[in-house]
Amino acid sequence: MKILVLNCGSSSIKYALYNMDDQSVITSGGIEKIGLPDSFIKLKTKDGNKVKIDREIPEHTAGVQFIFECLTEGENAVISSLNEINAVGHRMVHGGEKFNQSVLLNDKVMEEFAQCNDLAPLHNPANIKGVNAVKACLPDVPQVGVFDTAFHQTMPDYAFMYALPYDLYKKYGVRRYGFHGTSHRYVSQRVCEFLGCKPEGKKIITCHIGNGASIAAVKDGKCVDTSMGLTPLEGLIMGTRSGDIDAGAVTFLMDKLNLNTTEVSNLLNKKSGLQGVSGGYSDFRDILAQIESGNDQARLAKEMYTYRIKKYIGEYAAAMGGVDIILFTGGAGENQWEVREGATNGLEFLGVKVDEEKNHSCRATEKIISSDDSKVTVCVIPTDEELMIATDTLNIVSKL
Repeated sequence: MKILVLNCGSSSIKYALYNMDDQSVITSGGIEKIGLPDSFIKLKTKDGNKVKIDREIPEHTAGVQFIFECLTEGENAVISSLNEINAVGHRMVHGGEKFNQSVLLNDKVMEEFAQCNDLAPLHNPANIKGVNAVKACLPDVPQVGVFDTAFHQTMPDYAFMYALPYDLYKKYGVRRYGFHGTSHRYVSQRVCEFLGCKPEGKKIITCHIGNGASIAAVKDGKCVDTSMGLTPLEGLIMGTRSGDIDAGAVTFLMDKLNLNTTEVSNLLNKKSGLQGVSGGYSDFRDILAQIESGNDQARLAKEMYTYRIKKYIGEYAAAMGGVDIILFTGGAGENQWEVREGATNGLEFLGVKVDEEKNHSCRATEKIISSDDSKVTVCVIPTDEELMIATDTLNIVSKL
C-alpha cells in the first residue's frame, strides 16, 4: 500500500510517499515560500540526490497539484499514476479537546476541526487547504488526520488547567494542549522497542529539542504532562520563541514599547529565544560557533537553553515520582552532544550518569548514552513523525 503524508504549514508543504509493505520512503520533499514569487520545491530523486525546481505557487491547492505532478511526470517521477496512492495522511496541528486520536477525515470531522482555528490561526487553515486540495484531485482516496495535540489529551485536569477564571476555560478553551504529540508518541513507543521493555510501568521523559522544543512526561505509555501550552510558545527556550515568561513582563513591554497583540506575539515568537539572547543566532550550531569566537551572549543563550531543559526534566521526574528513561530527539537533541550534556549535568541525584564518550560520538542514531551503572537509561532516539502518520493512516484505512 502506498501512502502519501502531507504536512501543510502556513507557507510550506512537506511530503513523503511511503511503501507501507516495508515502511520504506519512496520519495520526499517540500514546497517553500507559497504565495511568494520565489517559491520552489525540493525533492529527492530516485538515486537519492536532491533537486530544486522553481515554480510560482500562489496557494496550497496549486502546491498539492505540483507535488502530484512531480510524483507522476518527468524524469523525477516515482509512480506512473495517482491511482497508485491508496491513502493520504495529514499532520493536523491543533485538534483542541475534540480529537484525542487520529481519525478518518470527512465533512463532519473537518467542520469540528475548523472550530479549532482560533487556537492555531496560522496552521489549521493551511491544514484544511491541504485536505481540500487532495479531495479536489483525488476525491475517492481516503484521508486521515493525525493531530499534534492528540497524544497530550491524557493529561489530568490539574496538569492542563491554567489558574484563570474557570469560565474562560469553558467558554474559550483556554488551557494547556501541548504540541509535537506525534513525535513524543513515536519516540516514547520506539524507545521501549529499542530497549526491549513494555511501556507499562515505565516513567519516560521525552525531550524533543529542535528549533521548536518541548518535553513530555510519559507514564505507562500515556502523556501526563508536557511543556507547551495553549500555543507552542510556552515551555522551553527555543530558536526564536521565548518559552516561559512572566505574563506581567509581557504587559510591561506592551506598555513601554506601545505594542499591540500582533506585535508582542511577533516579539515573543519570532525575535526571542536563542536568537534574542545571542544577538541574532537561532540555530544551535551557530550558537556554538559564536561561543568559540568569544560571543558571551551566545554563551549565555546556550546556558539558559540547557538549564531550562534540565529544570523540566527535574519537574517531570517529580511529577511522576521518578524516571526510568530520558530520551533526546529532534534536530539538536539528536545531533548536538553539547545540548544533551548541558541538560543532564547535575542530575546525578536522580541516578543519571551520562557516558561522555558515548554521548560525544552519538549523532542521529538510536543509542544508549548513559553509563552502565546509571540508574536512569539515557538514550538518543531519532524521531519519525511522518512514519507515525503513515502508520496511523494505514491502520485506519485498512479497516474500511
